[in-house]
Amino acid sequence: MTWAYEKISGLSLWRVTPSIEPLDGGMTNANFLVTEGERRYVVRLGEDIPFHHIARTHELAASKAAQAAGISPAVVYSEPGVLVLEYIVGRTLAPEDLRDDDLRDRAIRLIRRSHRDIPAFLHGPAPIFWVFHTLREYARLITNSDSPHKNRITEYLRTTAETEARSGPHDIVFGHNDLLAANFIDDGDRLWLIDWEYAGFNTPLFDLAGLASNNDFTESSQRSMLERYFEAPLNDDLWGRYQAMKIASLLREVMWSMVSEIYSELDFDYGHYTQSCLERFEPAYESYKKDNL
Repeated sequence: MTWAYEKISGLSLWRVTPSIEPLDGGMTNANFLVTEGERRYVVRLGEDIPFHHIARTHELAASKAAQAAGISPAVVYSEPGVLVLEYIVGRTLAPEDLRDDDLRDRAIRLIRRSHRDIPAFLHGPAPIFWVFHTLREYARLITNSDSPHKNRITEYLRTTAETEARSGPHDIVFGHNDLLAANFIDDGDRLWLIDWEYAGFNTPLFDLAGLASNNDFTESSQRSMLERYFEAPLNDDLWGRYQAMKIASLLREVMWSMVSEIYSELDFDYGHYTQSCLERFEPAYESYKKDNL
């Protein structure tokens, strides 16, 4: 980590030598809490990751738009591979927090605002995140490698086609596309949404499916989530489309980890993470097949 401390210490925005502490988390970047006098910042270090379709210019544009929309902390400074953000005093949420009715409702309202408001502030090329394209690209990368998971790809491509067909028609909003509990911060008065590296135009069902699957929502909570987001009673068609998108969301996490096993150079046990993702995806898909196929 010496290189990271040297990189951060050498940034031109500091007036005095800052203190630097590593932050937990970050499966695609390294995060640090930086204190300069009485001011604190979060510094994210990360280059483009082509195999995950992460472009830091898109992350920067989305972060600035989210700031302007009042969704995310301020962008203080950026340069290639570096993003410096305002530090928000608060607590990072855990999955059990989002299973609380009140916090879940607050999160849903924030997600609706981000979907609706961010595009008005977005500048430059329009990033898109289409999970079905991502799954097909991951399938190609795994097939053309020495991955131990190659024998699963034919089935995964079939699942991709099935869920893409069933999840439509698709509305388009500006999605966050990585709604882990750790990407919400509660400052005591309001929630903030952070980490926009996968952000792009998408169907709202992907964010809702990710919110539910990442945080172990019950079926009742998922139905309530959909009704609150769409502000209408839930019907069978929407429920079926959502269920298909949830399977695609779970499969994306599985294949994301399989690809990371091949290409990532970060010190992280992606093999173990792949197994944990499979333990969530496989029973969910078996249940989905019984009800829908």
